[in-house]
Amino acid sequence: MALTLEDARNIISAAEAKATEIGQPMNIAVVDVGGNVISHVRMDGAWLGGIDISINKAFTSRAFDIQTKDLAENSQPNQQFYGIAASNNGRIMIFAGGIPLIRDGEVVGAIGVSGGSGNQDQDVAEAGVKAL
Repeated sequence: MALTLEDARNIISAAEAKATEIGQPMNIAVVDVGGNVISHVRMDGAWLGGIDISINKAFTSRAFDIQTKDLAENSQPNQQFYGIAASNNGRIMIFAGGIPLIRDGEVVGAIGVSGGSGNQDQDVAEAGVKAL
């Protein structure tokens, strides 16, 4: 079951609401099952550098069907994915804020959030996931 633009808008809306609640403007991206951007929003005042990061967090999460915070834990020296950040032409993000989107037990895309601390990015991404 494909992720639609309407789904992406609902996910982004919920994530924006959380970002507003915590007082941190964010970049929020939603990608489809192929890792392609469906929608992105840069909230007023969100970092310009976070645009690319949010998109790549979503891509990373979909590419490996893993939360980026979990990939981060496994990509440290002496861990199984050490060096993974250098793959995929540098698109791999290994910090919190990317989460696969799952519908009926199947990954249909991912959300990526950037603009705050890792915990803030993760909280906003989780709010978006709940909207699916």
